[in-house]
Amino acid sequence: MSSVTLTNANEGEALQFPWGAIKWLCNDEIDPDAEMTFGIVYLNAGEGNPLHYHPNCEELIYVLSGQCDHQLGDEVIPLKEGSMLRIPQDVKHNAVNTGWQPVTMIICYSTGDRQTIFVEGE
Repeated sequence: MSSVTLTNANEGEALQFPWGAIKWLCNDEIDPDAEMTFGIVYLNAGEGNPLHYHPNCEELIYVLSGQCDHQLGDEVIPLKEGSMLRIPQDVKHNAVNTGWQPVTMIICYSTGDRQTIFVEGE
């Protein structure tokens, strides 16, 4: 049997940012054999994460709770509980919480070594 990864979202530390937090549950740092990255992200009310893109993978976002606007290039897509969005590789994007409560989303990437490039001044 190949190796498996078991993590628990209720354990371990989240990465804190001014806009919210990310808790990684699977990636190549947690399990060197991982071929995907999986985590949970929180966006604080009224906050947004910086504009960025992923040069080596696509991203899937599933909204568990709350609402946000997700910018993909020049398009803004409103997301709410139950929404799923696929973001192709190299597409600039970011999310802004448009509600009064935190947004909770599952995020998944098509590689264990997710790379992120932040876009300055856009």
